[in-house]
Amino acid sequence: MFNLKKTKRSVTASFIILATLSLALAGCGSAAPTSKAGSDTPATTVLKVGASPLPHAEILEYIKPALLKEGIELKVVSYTDYVRPNLDLDTGDIDANFFQHTPYLDSFNKDHNLSLVSLTNVHIEPMGIYSKKITKLDEFKNGDTLAIPNDPSNSGRALALLAKAGLIQLKDGVGIKATVQDIIGNPKSLKITPLDAPQLPRVLQDPKIAGAVINTNYALEGGLNPTKDSLFTEDKDSPYANILVIKDSRKNDPALQKLAKALTSPDVKKFIEDKYKGSIVPAF
Repeated sequence: MFNLKKTKRSVTASFIILATLSLALAGCGSAAPTSKAGSDTPATTVLKVGASPLPHAEILEYIKPALLKEGIELKVVSYTDYVRPNLDLDTGDIDANFFQHTPYLDSFNKDHNLSLVSLTNVHIEPMGIYSKKITKLDEFKNGDTLAIPNDPSNSGRALALLAKAGLIQLKDGVGIKATVQDIIGNPKSLKITPLDAPQLPRVLQDPKIAGAVINTNYALEGGLNPTKDSLFTEDKDSPYANILVIKDSRKNDPALQKLAKALTSPDVKKFIEDKYKGSIVPAF
C-alpha cells in the first residue's frame, strides 16, 4: 500500500543529502588566492633566493618580515660554493642569487654562455690576508706558502691585494686580471697556491700554509673576524660590491624589484653597520 508520509520523509532526506553534496563540491576546483576576501593583505608571491650562509643569508633572513608585508614570501636557499647558485638561477630552480661581485659574474657569464645580470649593489666584503702563524706581514719568511682563491676573478683580486700589501709585484696594468704568471717581483720567494675558496679558512691550520687570502663570507664562516684577525684588508672603497643577480629576462619583475628595494633600504644599511661593525660595508 502506498505510504504518503514515508515517501515525503524519503524525499526530504534525499534533498538534504543533495544539498550537502553540492556545498562540498562547491569547495573543490581551482585553488583560492592566498589573500582573504575583503582583506588588505596582498596575495603572496614566493621568491627563492640562493645565498652564501654568511653574511648573505643573514641579510635575507632579516628582510623577510618587511617583504611579507609587501606580499612576498622569501625562501632562502643556502649554497656553499660559487658555481651552483648561477647554474640553478639559469635553470629557474631559484629566482635570484646573492653571493657574488660583478667581475665574478662577468667571468661566469662568459665561460658558461649565460645572461645573468645584476639588479642592485648591496654590500662590500673587503678581502683580507690571514694567518695562524704570524701577526704581522713582515713576519712571513722566505719560501712561505700563501693560499689564494682559485676562481679567476677572485684569484686576480687576491694577487692585487698581495701586491698592495707589498708582498709581491705585478706587471703594470694587469690589475684584477692578474695570474701568478704576472708576478714580476717576489722578494721572499713566496709560493702562491690556488685552492677552492671554501677551503681557505681551514687550510690556515695546515703547518705547510703560512697564510691565505680569504673572502669575507668564508672568513666569517670560519670564525674569523675581518676587522680583528686579518693582517691586511682591501680599502672600504673596494669596487667589489656584492650584488643581487637575476636572469636578464626578469629585470622588470615587480617581486624582484621589491626584493632589491628591501635589500637597499635604510633599515638594512643600519643592520649591516650594527651587526658587522666594518667587516662588511653597505654599497648603497
